[in-house]
Amino acid sequence: MKEGSKYYPLFSHLQRAAGEPVTLTFAQIEALLDSVLPGSARTRAGWWSNRSGGAVQAAAWMDAGYHVDKVDLAAETVHFVQAKLTYTVEKSGDTVLWNSGMIKALRQHMDMSQGELAEEMGVRQQTVSEWERGAYAPSRATSKHLGLVAERAGFAYEVGEKRP
Repeated sequence: MKEGSKYYPLFSHLQRAAGEPVTLTFAQIEALLDSVLPGSARTRAGWWSNRSGGAVQAAAWMDAGYHVDKVDLAAETVHFVQAKLTYTVEKSGDTVLWNSGMIKALRQHMDMSQGELAEEMGVRQQTVSEWERGAYAPSRATSKHLGLVAERAGFAYEVGEKRP
């Protein structure tokens, strides 16, 4: 979430809540934004959905690590809770098989650009881009390194199917 964005003050407020549940009235959100919410925010629960693409308002709470748990249009309140996303991964032996979605999710969890993750991993930015596009998968050694980076970053995942 970029500073200066209309919904940046909401993002900032939620970040300061440090993972605690937050309930805000529409009026409180408007005071934070110093702006009136669009009419659809008052009439359509879908405006408050946790969608990852194309909704600047959703980016405000999702980038802060929150999801809308409940919206009450009649009472004009929104309840935000900390997003606890857990990803299911496959393993081969003791190595996590990192796929394109997992790598991108890890990078976003760490709030890094592709270039920053590349630097962390000791690879080129283009390599991270190719992983995320599914052009190819990381090597076994790189997958182990990704696992260590994920553990250090507190990136949660659970093991699904195991391959021999």
